[in-house]
Amino acid sequence: MTRHLAIEIDKLKQMILHLGDIVSESVRKSIEALQKRDVQLAEAVIKGDNVIDRMEVDSEEECLKVLALHQPVAGDLRFIVAILKINSDLERIGDFAVHIAEKAIQLSRQKAVTVPDDFFVMAEKTQIMLKKSIEALINLDAELARSISFSDDEIDDLNKKVSDQAKAEIRAHPENLDGLSNLLSVSRCIERIADHVTNVAEDVVYMIEGEIVRHKARDNKPRL
Repeated sequence: MTRHLAIEIDKLKQMILHLGDIVSESVRKSIEALQKRDVQLAEAVIKGDNVIDRMEVDSEEECLKVLALHQPVAGDLRFIVAILKINSDLERIGDFAVHIAEKAIQLSRQKAVTVPDDFFVMAEKTQIMLKKSIEALINLDAELARSISFSDDEIDDLNKKVSDQAKAEIRAHPENLDGLSNLLSVSRCIERIADHVTNVAEDVVYMIEGEIVRHKARDNKPRL
C-alpha cells in the first residue's frame, strides 16, 4: 500500500465511523422521542436526516475517487467495497430513524396506548447491536461482528411478540387502532434497523477476512 493510499483509506474509515456515530444517535433520539412523547426531539431527528444523506453521498464519492485514482487490490479493495456497502446500510438506518420520529409525532397527538411488554426491550437490544457494529468496525473485530449478526434472530422473535401483543390489544380495544397501528409500524422499523445492522456486521467480517457470511446457516447462535 502506498502512503497516499494509506492516507485515503484512513480518511474513509474516519468518515464512515463519524456517519455511524451520527446514525446511532439519530436512532437513540427517535426512540427517546417516542417514549417521552417529545415532538421537539422527534423534529430534530427528522431535520438531521439531511446531514446523514449528505455524509452518505460524500463517503460514496470518496470511495469512488480512491478506486479511480489508486486502483487498490486485495485487502485494500475489499475494504473499500465493504465501506461502500456499510455506508448505504447506515443511510437506510437513518431513514428508519426518521420514520420512527414521524410516528412519535403522530403518537404524541393520539391517546396514549398500552405499549407491548417487549417493545422497548427490542429497541434497546437493536441499539446495542448498532453500537457494537461500530465498535467492531473501529477495532476490526470479526468475532464481535459475528456475534452481532447472530443476534438478528432474537430481534425477529421480539418483533413477532410485539406484533402479536399489539394485535391482541387492537382486538380488545379497537378504539385504539390508530395508536397501536403506529406502534406496529415502529416495531417493523426497529426490526429493519436490526437487519441493516446485521448487514454492517457481515460486511465487517468480509472486510477483515474476505469471507462472505451473508448466506451461511446460523447454528449455535450466541446472543447479545
